[in-house]
Amino acid sequence: MSIKPKKSLGQHFLTDSNIIRKIVDSVRCATDGNVVEIGPGTGAVTEPLLERFPSLEVIEIDERAVDFLQATYPKLKIHQQDVLKTSWQSLFQREGETERPISVVGNLPYYITSPILFSVIDERSLFTEAIFMMQKEVAERLTAKTRTKDYGILSVQTQIWSRPEYLFTVSRHVFNPKPNVESAVVRLTFDTPDPGVDPVFLKVLIRTAFNQRRKTLSNSIKSILLDTFPKESDPDGAKRTQFSLENGLHRRAEELEPSEFIDLAKAFLRETF
Repeated sequence: MSIKPKKSLGQHFLTDSNIIRKIVDSVRCATDGNVVEIGPGTGAVTEPLLERFPSLEVIEIDERAVDFLQATYPKLKIHQQDVLKTSWQSLFQREGETERPISVVGNLPYYITSPILFSVIDERSLFTEAIFMMQKEVAERLTAKTRTKDYGILSVQTQIWSRPEYLFTVSRHVFNPKPNVESAVVRLTFDTPDPGVDPVFLKVLIRTAFNQRRKTLSNSIKSILLDTFPKESDPDGAKRTQFSLENGLHRRAEELEPSEFIDLAKAFLRETF
């Protein structure tokens, strides 16, 4: 059965057997482990995954692909649904079954890469790892170091809640149809400690800091500083200045390591409560 890739679904089917093998080999999971593939399409990666992991499950929204997969792999468990509307907790919380961490694999549509990433990160307690193919530019942002142009919100949030590794680059010429950009495969390992701080506040702090990345933190997060030290209680700004110096707010967001954002969030919350 031949399936024409749908532009509306961001489908680019992988055709290179060497790249497929490298993706499958990147999965660090026991043979009897839980492995889930996002967007299997015509099954290029599904078949070797299924050979290695018999309990493989897949999430696919395209009805044509679902029909093909059901006919080709009758024992494969298929969840026909939109991955962005998937509750990972509900999907894999089964009565009487011992909870087993999940390895998730996927060739992600470029236009929904970030939402998928964050949906997995938000449910990271369910996962041991994620092996994702994505636009090379996004992969470089995930793994970027401080003081580089790629280092930003995506870098910090990903590196706080996982350990991302850039595995290998994938040429645009191994897809049908060919995308306009190069791709890369990244592994996220979910073995980092919990930050121990309100995640909502931490995300707001990171976003606010990078929204004006060329400014020092004391200027870029001025609204948060004023919430912590209102002008009426600190009209001369002495407390704000002292807090700024003690917590490195004279630096720019791109200079702070992910761990320093955690420390900064904790410092703010101590002052607030």
